[in-house]
Amino acid sequence: MFRSHPELAAEIVDRSLGISLPRYREARLRSETVTEDRLAELSADVVVEYWAAERNFAVIVEVQNDPDKDKPYSWPFYLMGLRYRLKCPVKLLVVCTSRRVAAWASRPIDLDHPGMTLRPIVLGPDQIPQVLEPDEAARSPELAVLSALAHGHREDAGKTLESLIDAYGVLDDDHRALYHDVVSAVLPRATRHYLETLMKLKNYEYQSDFARHYFSEGKAEGAVEAVAKTILMVLSARGVCVSADVRDRIVGCGDLAQLEAWAQRAGVVTTAAELFD
Repeated sequence: MFRSHPELAAEIVDRSLGISLPRYREARLRSETVTEDRLAELSADVVVEYWAAERNFAVIVEVQNDPDKDKPYSWPFYLMGLRYRLKCPVKLLVVCTSRRVAAWASRPIDLDHPGMTLRPIVLGPDQIPQVLEPDEAARSPELAVLSALAHGHREDAGKTLESLIDAYGVLDDDHRALYHDVVSAVLPRATRHYLETLMKLKNYEYQSDFARHYFSEGKAEGAVEAVAKTILMVLSARGVCVSADVRDRIVGCGDLAQLEAWAQRAGVVTTAAELFD
Protein backbone atom coordinates (compact mmCIF):
# COMPACT_ATOMS: atom_id res chain seq x y z
CA MET A 1 0.00 0.00 0.00
CA PHE A 2 2.84 2.39 0.78
CA ARG A 3 4.40 1.63 -2.60
CA SER A 4 1.09 2.01 -4.46
CA HIS A 5 0.21 5.28 -2.71
CA PRO A 6 3.48 6.96 -1.60
CA GLU A 7 1.59 9.89 -0.06
CA LEU A 8 0.19 7.50 2.56
CA ALA A 9 3.30 7.57 4.77
CA ALA A 10 3.22 11.36 5.11
CA GLU A 11 -0.55 11.35 5.56
CA ILE A 12 -0.28 8.93 8.48
CA VAL A 13 2.64 10.73 10.14
CA ASP A 14 1.04 14.17 9.75
CA ARG A 15 -2.73 13.65 10.00
CA SER A 16 -3.08 10.46 12.02
CA LEU A 17 -0.08 10.71 14.36
CA GLY A 18 0.03 14.52 14.65
CA ILE A 19 3.70 15.01 13.71
CA SER A 20 4.06 18.13 11.58
CA LEU A 21 5.81 17.69 8.23
CA PRO A 22 6.91 20.25 5.60
CA ARG A 23 4.59 20.93 2.69
CA TYR A 24 5.33 19.04 -0.51
CA ARG A 25 3.99 18.73 -4.06
CA GLU A 26 5.10 15.23 -5.06
CA ALA A 27 5.92 11.90 -3.44
CA ARG A 28 8.44 9.63 -5.12
CA LEU A 29 9.46 6.07 -4.37
CA ARG A 30 13.17 5.44 -4.36
CA SER A 31 15.43 2.44 -3.95
CA GLU A 32 15.03 0.85 -0.54
CA THR A 33 18.82 0.83 -0.13
CA VAL A 34 19.55 3.32 2.63
CA THR A 35 23.34 3.19 2.91
CA GLU A 36 26.24 4.07 0.64
CA ASP A 37 27.65 1.31 -1.52
CA ARG A 38 30.93 1.37 0.38
CA LEU A 39 29.07 0.60 3.62
CA ALA A 40 27.38 -2.67 4.44
CA GLU A 41 24.24 -2.49 2.30
CA LEU A 42 20.99 -2.35 4.26
CA SER A 43 17.51 -2.16 2.76
CA ALA A 44 14.30 -0.86 4.34
CA ASP A 45 10.82 -2.05 3.38
CA VAL A 46 9.81 1.22 1.66
CA VAL A 47 11.53 4.58 1.20
CA VAL A 48 9.55 7.61 -0.02
CA GLU A 49 10.94 11.04 -0.95
CA TYR A 50 8.70 14.11 -0.71
CA TRP A 51 9.47 16.98 -3.09
CA ALA A 52 8.50 20.61 -3.55
CA ALA A 53 11.00 22.68 -5.54
CA GLU A 54 13.61 20.32 -4.13
CA ARG A 55 13.65 17.24 -1.92
CA ASN A 56 12.00 18.32 1.34
CA PHE A 57 12.15 15.16 3.46
CA ALA A 58 11.97 11.37 3.27
CA VAL A 59 10.14 8.65 5.20
CA ILE A 60 11.43 5.14 5.81
CA VAL A 61 8.54 2.69 6.29
CA GLU A 62 9.22 -0.55 8.15
CA VAL A 63 6.48 -3.18 8.65
CA GLN A 64 6.91 -5.30 11.77
CA ASN A 65 4.92 -8.46 12.48
CA ASP A 66 7.12 -9.54 15.39
CA PRO A 67 9.84 -8.07 17.62
CA ASP A 68 13.32 -8.27 16.09
CA LYS A 69 16.41 -7.90 18.30
CA ASP A 70 18.43 -6.51 15.37
CA LYS A 71 16.12 -3.55 14.66
CA PRO A 72 17.36 -1.31 17.53
CA TYR A 73 20.73 -1.48 15.77
CA SER A 74 19.65 -1.32 12.12
CA TRP A 75 16.97 1.39 12.43
CA PRO A 76 19.41 4.12 13.57
CA PHE A 77 21.70 3.05 10.73
CA TYR A 78 18.79 3.37 8.27
CA LEU A 79 18.08 6.92 9.42
CA MET A 80 21.64 8.16 9.49
CA GLY A 81 22.60 6.37 6.27
CA LEU A 82 19.67 7.78 4.30
CA ARG A 83 20.06 11.23 5.87
CA TYR A 84 23.70 11.30 4.74
CA ARG A 85 22.80 9.98 1.30
CA LEU A 86 19.90 12.37 0.58
CA LYS A 87 21.07 15.40 2.59
CA CYS A 88 17.56 16.01 3.95
CA PRO A 89 15.48 15.26 7.07
CA VAL A 90 14.40 11.62 7.39
CA LYS A 91 11.62 10.08 9.50
CA LEU A 92 11.21 6.42 10.50
CA LEU A 93 7.63 5.05 10.46
CA VAL A 94 7.17 1.56 11.91
CA VAL A 95 3.85 -0.09 11.02
CA CYS A 96 2.89 -2.84 13.47
CA THR A 97 0.17 -5.43 13.05
CA SER A 98 -0.50 -5.95 16.77
CA ARG A 99 -0.55 -3.94 19.99
CA ARG A 100 2.17 -6.16 21.43
CA VAL A 101 4.58 -5.41 18.59
CA ALA A 102 3.63 -1.71 18.61
CA ALA A 103 4.50 -1.50 22.32
CA TRP A 104 7.88 -3.11 21.61
CA ALA A 105 8.64 -0.84 18.64
CA SER A 106 7.74 2.28 20.64
CA ARG A 107 10.55 1.78 23.15
CA PRO A 108 13.20 4.52 22.96
CA ILE A 109 16.49 3.30 21.51
CA ASP A 110 19.42 4.59 23.54
CA LEU A 111 22.32 5.16 21.13
CA ASP A 112 24.84 5.22 23.99
CA HIS A 113 25.89 8.79 23.20
CA PRO A 114 24.92 11.86 25.27
CA GLY A 115 21.65 13.32 24.01
CA MET A 116 21.12 10.67 21.31
CA THR A 117 17.96 8.61 21.73
CA LEU A 118 15.83 7.38 18.82
CA ARG A 119 12.08 7.21 19.33
CA PRO A 120 10.52 5.51 16.28
CA ILE A 121 7.21 6.82 14.97
CA VAL A 122 4.91 3.83 15.45
CA LEU A 123 1.60 3.09 13.79
CA GLY A 124 -0.20 0.29 15.61
CA PRO A 125 -3.86 -0.79 15.61
CA ASP A 126 -4.76 1.89 18.18
CA GLN A 127 -3.25 4.69 16.07
CA ILE A 128 -4.96 3.77 12.78
CA PRO A 129 -7.95 6.10 12.30
CA GLN A 130 -11.36 4.52 11.75
CA VAL A 131 -12.46 5.65 8.28
CA LEU A 132 -16.24 6.01 8.28
CA GLU A 133 -17.10 8.51 5.54
CA PRO A 134 -17.31 7.59 1.82
CA ASP A 135 -15.49 10.74 0.65
CA GLU A 136 -12.57 10.08 3.01
CA ALA A 137 -12.36 6.46 1.83
CA ALA A 138 -12.38 7.54 -1.81
CA ARG A 139 -9.74 10.19 -1.15
CA SER A 140 -7.37 7.76 0.56
CA PRO A 141 -8.35 4.16 -0.26
CA GLU A 142 -5.22 2.68 1.31
CA LEU A 143 -6.07 4.37 4.61
CA ALA A 144 -9.55 2.83 4.37
CA VAL A 145 -7.93 -0.59 3.89
CA LEU A 146 -5.75 -0.05 6.98
CA SER A 147 -8.87 1.03 8.86
CA ALA A 148 -10.68 -2.18 7.88
CA LEU A 149 -7.68 -4.28 8.94
CA ALA A 150 -7.50 -2.57 12.34
CA HIS A 151 -11.19 -2.07 13.11
CA GLY A 152 -13.10 -4.54 10.92
CA HIS A 153 -13.47 -7.03 13.78
CA ARG A 154 -15.32 -4.56 16.04
CA GLU A 155 -19.04 -4.82 16.72
CA ASP A 156 -19.56 -1.33 15.23
CA ALA A 157 -17.59 -2.15 12.06
CA GLY A 158 -20.55 -1.67 9.69
CA LYS A 159 -19.65 1.84 8.51
CA THR A 160 -15.95 0.97 8.35
CA LEU A 161 -16.66 -1.88 5.94
CA GLU A 162 -19.13 0.19 3.91
CA SER A 163 -16.42 2.84 3.53
CA LEU A 164 -14.01 0.13 2.39
CA ILE A 165 -16.34 -0.65 -0.51
CA ASP A 166 -16.32 3.04 -1.47
CA ALA A 167 -12.51 2.83 -1.42
CA TYR A 168 -12.63 -0.20 -3.72
CA GLY A 169 -14.56 1.90 -6.22
CA VAL A 170 -11.59 4.19 -6.95
CA LEU A 171 -8.98 1.43 -7.17
CA ASP A 172 -7.88 -0.41 -10.29
CA ASP A 173 -8.78 -4.08 -10.58
CA ASP A 174 -5.39 -5.44 -9.50
CA HIS A 175 -5.13 -3.36 -6.34
CA ARG A 176 -8.78 -3.94 -5.44
CA ALA A 177 -8.26 -7.70 -5.68
CA LEU A 178 -5.01 -7.61 -3.73
CA TYR A 179 -6.37 -5.43 -0.91
CA HIS A 180 -9.59 -7.41 -0.70
CA ASP A 181 -7.70 -10.67 -0.29
CA VAL A 182 -5.57 -9.13 2.49
CA VAL A 183 -8.63 -7.82 4.35
CA SER A 184 -10.51 -11.10 3.86
CA ALA A 185 -7.62 -13.08 5.31
CA VAL A 186 -7.73 -10.98 8.52
CA LEU A 187 -11.46 -10.58 9.18
CA PRO A 188 -13.43 -13.14 11.20
CA ARG A 189 -15.65 -15.42 9.10
CA ALA A 190 -18.95 -13.73 9.94
CA THR A 191 -17.55 -10.23 9.34
CA ARG A 192 -15.95 -11.37 6.08
CA HIS A 193 -19.27 -12.72 4.90
CA TYR A 194 -20.94 -9.45 5.88
CA LEU A 195 -18.44 -7.55 3.72
CA GLU A 196 -19.04 -9.89 0.78
CA THR A 197 -22.81 -9.44 1.20
CA LEU A 198 -22.42 -5.65 1.11
CA MET A 199 -20.39 -6.01 -2.08
CA LYS A 200 -23.14 -8.17 -3.59
CA LEU A 201 -25.76 -5.58 -2.69
CA LYS A 202 -23.67 -2.92 -4.45
CA ASN A 203 -23.34 -5.14 -7.55
CA TYR A 204 -19.57 -5.46 -7.42
CA GLU A 205 -17.65 -7.57 -9.89
CA TYR A 206 -15.47 -9.90 -7.87
CA GLN A 207 -11.91 -9.72 -9.15
CA SER A 208 -10.52 -11.70 -6.23
CA ASP A 209 -10.02 -15.46 -6.53
CA PHE A 210 -10.72 -15.63 -2.81
CA ALA A 211 -14.05 -13.82 -3.19
CA ARG A 212 -15.12 -16.00 -6.10
CA HIS A 213 -14.27 -19.11 -4.09
CA TYR A 214 -15.98 -17.82 -0.98
CA PHE A 215 -19.23 -17.14 -2.78
CA SER A 216 -19.16 -20.48 -4.58
CA GLU A 217 -18.44 -22.66 -1.56
CA GLY A 218 -22.14 -22.74 -0.64
CA LYS A 219 -22.22 -25.70 1.69
CA ALA A 220 -18.91 -25.03 3.40
CA GLU A 221 -18.74 -25.82 7.09
CA GLY A 222 -20.12 -22.97 9.16
CA ALA A 223 -21.72 -21.17 6.20
CA VAL A 224 -25.23 -21.27 7.69
CA GLU A 225 -24.05 -19.70 10.95
CA ALA A 226 -21.97 -17.12 9.08
CA VAL A 227 -24.89 -16.01 6.90
CA ALA A 228 -27.19 -15.74 9.90
CA LYS A 229 -24.66 -13.52 11.68
CA THR A 230 -24.28 -11.48 8.52
CA ILE A 231 -28.01 -10.75 8.39
CA LEU A 232 -28.00 -9.55 11.98
CA MET A 233 -24.91 -7.40 11.38
CA VAL A 234 -26.44 -5.81 8.26
CA LEU A 235 -29.66 -4.98 10.13
CA SER A 236 -27.72 -3.61 13.10
CA ALA A 237 -25.47 -1.46 10.91
CA ARG A 238 -28.54 0.01 9.17
CA GLY A 239 -30.25 0.77 12.49
CA VAL A 240 -33.09 -1.74 11.97
CA CYS A 241 -34.51 -2.98 15.27
CA VAL A 242 -34.39 -6.78 15.68
CA SER A 243 -36.74 -8.40 18.21
CA ALA A 244 -35.85 -11.57 20.09
CA ASP A 245 -38.36 -13.54 17.98
CA VAL A 246 -36.82 -12.31 14.72
CA ARG A 247 -33.31 -13.05 15.96
CA ASP A 248 -34.33 -16.58 17.00
CA ARG A 249 -35.95 -17.22 13.61
CA ILE A 250 -32.82 -16.09 11.74
CA VAL A 251 -30.35 -17.96 13.95
CA GLY A 252 -32.55 -21.07 14.02
CA CYS A 253 -32.93 -21.33 10.24
CA GLY A 254 -30.87 -24.16 8.76
CA ASP A 255 -31.78 -23.49 5.11
CA LEU A 256 -28.76 -21.81 3.49
CA ALA A 257 -30.70 -20.70 0.40
CA GLN A 258 -33.36 -19.06 2.58
CA LEU A 259 -30.73 -17.32 4.69
CA GLU A 260 -29.00 -15.95 1.61
CA ALA A 261 -32.33 -14.60 0.35
CA TRP A 262 -32.85 -12.86 3.70
CA ALA A 263 -29.30 -11.51 3.54
CA GLN A 264 -30.10 -9.86 0.21
CA ARG A 265 -33.23 -8.26 1.68
CA ALA A 266 -31.41 -7.12 4.83
CA GLY A 267 -29.77 -4.33 2.86
CA VAL A 268 -33.06 -2.74 1.77
CA VAL A 269 -35.79 -3.50 4.33
CA THR A 270 -37.00 -0.83 6.74
CA THR A 271 -38.21 -3.29 9.41
CA ALA A 272 -36.89 -6.72 10.33
CA ALA A 273 -40.32 -8.28 9.74
CA GLU A 274 -40.07 -7.39 6.04
CA LEU A 275 -37.33 -10.01 5.70
CA PHE A 276 -39.98 -12.70 5.82
CA ASP A 277 -42.50 -11.19 3.35
